[in-house]
Amino acid sequence: MEQRSLGKSGLSVGAMGLGLMSMSGVYGKPDDDESIRTIHKALDLGVTLLDSSDMYGWGQNEQLLGRALKGQRDRAFVVTKFGQVQNPAGGPNLVDGRPEYVKQACDASLTRLGIDLIDLYFQHRIDPKVPIEDTVGAMSRLVEAGKVRAIGLCEAAPATVRRAHEVRPLAALQSEYSLLYRKEAEEILPTLRELGIAYMAYSPIGRSLLSGTVHSASDLPEGDRRLAHPRFQGENLTKNVGIVTKLEAMAKQKGCTPPQLVLAWLLAQGPDIVPIPGTKRVSRVEENVGALNVKLSADEVQRISEIAPVGAGAGPRYPEAQLKGVYI
Repeated sequence: MEQRSLGKSGLSVGAMGLGLMSMSGVYGKPDDDESIRTIHKALDLGVTLLDSSDMYGWGQNEQLLGRALKGQRDRAFVVTKFGQVQNPAGGPNLVDGRPEYVKQACDASLTRLGIDLIDLYFQHRIDPKVPIEDTVGAMSRLVEAGKVRAIGLCEAAPATVRRAHEVRPLAALQSEYSLLYRKEAEEILPTLRELGIAYMAYSPIGRSLLSGTVHSASDLPEGDRRLAHPRFQGENLTKNVGIVTKLEAMAKQKGCTPPQLVLAWLLAQGPDIVPIPGTKRVSRVEENVGALNVKLSADEVQRISEIAPVGAGAGPRYPEAQLKGVYI
């Protein structure tokens, strides 16, 4: 598989990663055995980047990845995250970026993963109560202690990225980036490219909205967290499905699937972008990796962009309460 560099870190990963969040009951019931088969199939296909977090299943996801990594560690580039913590009141997650918590969280993740080194460690959400310099300083000490190879931030705005990068160079920023939701991604890319930081794109298929498999809310399982997202509700969903219908027609002409088309479009946005589509099924990881064989001309990239221009996605990226914690 084509390799893509993670900024100036000296590290590289397969051009297509694998997001593991859906393996922990977020989108329907989990199936650990199928999830492990999916991880192993991804590795067999040349995927190296496996993206987890301590808040996916509140530790279950890292434990699952640890099981999958037995005998496979040298084939995988392990990514995990810290910072989101459970809200005792039952509301939206809280955030903890205190230096003492950074070390505590890292040690706990290493134990759950069953490894002694995390390849890339992200702050999952920025803690506005703690100076970013203090949090990144603690992350830097993890690198010096040999527990982490490189560090990054999730959902950080340009000014925050600059401040953090001065403390220790960041290898990557992870934020949402897809054809439908790309306004913030395109705003921050010039900053990342100036500083030499890669972009790890989560939800590159729009939380499945761009897959062509969701035409009404009834297409999602009961209890699926996506049902709380504005993009899947009412008129927003109707407008978004209208866009996807045009993409489905173009994918058919191109001889590929809609997910492959939008992933190929994202890969074409620059060699510093690494999509990490999430799935818990072997068939889906095979389909997603197949996007690397879809070659788009400059004219085709432009046509796809025009089908869904910046801001075309109907509905904000998150429910209102969660929006306060992104791009800060």
